[in-house]
Amino acid sequence: MHNFEGIIFNNGYMDIVVVSLFTAQALKVIIATFREKKLNFRYFLDTGRMPSSHSASVVSLAAAIAFVEGVSSTNFAISACFASVVMYDATGVRRAAGFQAQILNKIVDGIWKKEGRKLLDKNLKEFIGHTPMEVFWGAILGILIAFLMTINVK
Repeated sequence: MHNFEGIIFNNGYMDIVVVSLFTAQALKVIIATFREKKLNFRYFLDTGRMPSSHSASVVSLAAAIAFVEGVSSTNFAISACFASVVMYDATGVRRAAGFQAQILNKIVDGIWKKEGRKLLDKNLKEFIGHTPMEVFWGAILGILIAFLMTINVK
């Protein structure tokens, strides 16, 4: 077991995860700013979109452990399994829930237009999952940050 010191809880792995999470969320704001031609900090706290901060954070943890402890370590095996489940969930269950929210929002809107009955105070959140490409780029970001933050560790 390696003592990889850091700022958060004196744990370098936690530092890497937090940097990856914040970087991915900041990139969402930057990408949305170019796409929408206006600055919107709402994306910093949003789920979904490019890149996946879930993937960036869990992959950065697994990659950092691989770089510091090696791929044969128990910690790497646990973190790699954890990352796989999170990324699968982001593109599977959470993405499906987002599609279901889109459909339900249309149904509720149709009832409002047809019958004048308001069923919800606000629409259900539709962007909660990720496309495979968003998960892929989140994973790449996580690996890159882990690499940069572990260069001088060993």
